[in-house]
Amino acid sequence: MEQTGSLAAALGHAHGLLSHEPRLARRQADAILEASPNHPEALFILGAALRRQADLEAAREILQPLAVAQPGATVVHFEWAAVQAELGQIQGATASLAHALGLKRDLPGGWRLMGDLLFSSADLAGADAAYARHVQGAASDPGLMRAARALVEADLAGAEQHLRRHLEACPHDVAALRLLAEVRTRLGQDAEAEALLALCLERAPSFTLARHNYAVVLFRQNQAQAAIGQLDILIAEDGRNPNYRSLLAACLAMVAEYDRAIEIYRPLLAEYPQQPKVWMSYGHALKTVGHRDEAIDAYRSAIAQDPGLGEAYWSLANMKTAILAPAEVQALRDQLDRPDLAVEDRFHLHYTLGHVLEQARDYTGSWRHYAAGATLRRGEIDYEAVQTTQRCQRMRALMTADFFADRRGVGCHDQAPIFIVGLPRSGSTLIEQILASHSTIEGTMELPEIAGIARDLGRVSSGGDAYPEALAGLSPADFTALGARFLERTQIYRKTGKPVLIDKMPNNFIHTGLIHLILPRARIIDARRHPMAACFSAFKQHFARGQHFSYSLRELGLYYRDYAVLMAHFDAVLPGRVLRVQYEDMVEDLALQTRRLLTYCGAPFEEACLRFHENPRAVRTASAEQVRRPIFREGLEQWRNYEAWLGPLAEALEL
Repeated sequence: MEQTGSLAAALGHAHGLLSHEPRLARRQADAILEASPNHPEALFILGAALRRQADLEAAREILQPLAVAQPGATVVHFEWAAVQAELGQIQGATASLAHALGLKRDLPGGWRLMGDLLFSSADLAGADAAYARHVQGAASDPGLMRAARALVEADLAGAEQHLRRHLEACPHDVAALRLLAEVRTRLGQDAEAEALLALCLERAPSFTLARHNYAVVLFRQNQAQAAIGQLDILIAEDGRNPNYRSLLAACLAMVAEYDRAIEIYRPLLAEYPQQPKVWMSYGHALKTVGHRDEAIDAYRSAIAQDPGLGEAYWSLANMKTAILAPAEVQALRDQLDRPDLAVEDRFHLHYTLGHVLEQARDYTGSWRHYAAGATLRRGEIDYEAVQTTQRCQRMRALMTADFFADRRGVGCHDQAPIFIVGLPRSGSTLIEQILASHSTIEGTMELPEIAGIARDLGRVSSGGDAYPEALAGLSPADFTALGARFLERTQIYRKTGKPVLIDKMPNNFIHTGLIHLILPRARIIDARRHPMAACFSAFKQHFARGQHFSYSLRELGLYYRDYAVLMAHFDAVLPGRVLRVQYEDMVEDLALQTRRLLTYCGAPFEEACLRFHENPRAVRTASAEQVRRPIFREGLEQWRNYEAWLGPLAEALEL
């Protein structure tokens, strides 16, 4: 005691040690009790330290009689409740905690523990109410305040450290779990964030902020239907909330409910007109359904409100048929001169100016801006070309002729799907539009389901990506179930009742073997284009998501080589399974190639397929405006205007 000074100082020091050094707190409490036997505060510290060291029986021997002796000591009854909870004595713990909360309604950690206890007792409504009280007071929790401060300062590692430490002591703290989910979201780990938020809502269904976060994370992972379910709950409680409404519109657009999305955007923007990004999303929906002039107006409204919003400029230029006025081009250049312009806005503006200058036939200036945009975009993404090469090699090593022969007849034998695969900007949208003009075939969109199946198969091993090797261990029933899963989960995109649907996801070429195994009667069409034309067209196109290989000429060339080699492999081991359609052949003889396509798909010829440009269906891809016009030849040799700069591409392609 002589070393610590006064009794008050010794007690204060012991309290300070409890949270991070319970062993030293216990030692300090023992020293105090040696000098002042049965000192109630020292006994409390000793009992609390013993609990933190998991010596629960010793903690009970101290805290139970202390709680009886001190009926008005809030912290004693809270600590005694915690000991009983850890001993599994839920009823006693609940009674002790209720007593503590009766003494102090804003007891730190009290409502969190009460939520845990009621949840354990299957009193879900009571638990939800308790967690709601906890969330209201969580802002005053020192540990959560430190984590929140780190998040504000973009110190994600620091925030996670604080939260991990907090969750070690309180593993079911829904406020901490939500903050950790936010850390995961900012790190791009949406699946982990989804799991954390699902746990939050399991315990605290009325945790509105967590539910909104959950809807956002589901949307980011292309789980629009699940997100809509969460938003329906939120909107039932607060139907005027603009954030819920705008996210719902975005989700509806994701599942091809464009008219419903537009019906939400229009009144929302009438009420809240100063929303440039919402105007832009509105423009996307209008463009998709072919409302060209309204889409242009929406994009220009976004630009007027935020002159530096690069994506709005790019969306306007990406309509292909829209011409930027000289004043708009000058405004775009002025924005590029801003030193404070965000990288995302800057690369969008470079792509836009590249397109504008290409239209003006200033190919040198155009190339300079395309290259600048691609360089900036490449710096923002994580992509290793060797990983694509290795995956394609693993596909070829596994999927031999014998591998497929051993699995002949497996899968779901529904013949509804048509898959169009290949490289982006290779004519896949044209093929889709032709087929979707047939009376029996419905064009949907670039569906995420096949990639989702592959991703789930890849998670079966904790040692890394187990796909495609996991396919070797699947049973015939597994293949059938996966095919049925595809059909079930894509049902939401089908709007017309036609018996056949198209999935036009170019990157699915890498999953050709998977498609064959789970849907053996599905048609697979490989949209092919001259490699220099296809790759350069992809290079000058900024994609809203994915296609990370397309921002480097060398990586584009390597990707095309991997694609071509893999498709040649499938031609060899599954002869006749894939129909290859050359874009240049489509341009030369549309009627012949259309008949060839329809014959492969088992559909009779219809003249409407030759008038594909009259089809009013919604089209989401970069070619939306082009496929609303008759086929044209001008794009075949556009890459030659840039041939002087395409050496790295030709070298990677080995041309």
